[in-house]
Amino acid sequence: QVQLVESGGGLVQPGGSLRLSCAASGSIPSDNTMGWYRQAPGKQRERVATIARGGSTAYADSVKGRFTIARDNAKNTVYLQMNSLKPEDTAVYYCNVRSSLAIATSYSYDYWGQGTQVTVSS
Repeated sequence: QVQLVESGGGLVQPGGSLRLSCAASGSIPSDNTMGWYRQAPGKQRERVATIARGGSTAYADSVKGRFTIARDNAKNTVYLQMNSLKPEDTAVYYCNVRSSLAIATSYSYDYWGQGTQVTVSS
């Protein structure tokens, strides 16, 4: 019933920019954390960035200063602005919505989108 739909992926040259969007639908508690994860071939999934409802953010060291995560609570949408893209940013990017750490385990949830391909190449 809960759906996360990503958009904005594509092919871009090194140094270019892309903005990913993820729209969440269905019944999701408002006190949640939204984020972006990525997985490259032969690599394990890694957290790129997360943002809590109140706006606090966390970034992977590899993207600090280049990527910016934001959310629109009214639209249940999370964005990832990616600037100064590098070939090593190439991966499938997944949107995630999960329960806040303040929520008891019995009420926890963890939703994922289908992924969108980002390719950085000359």
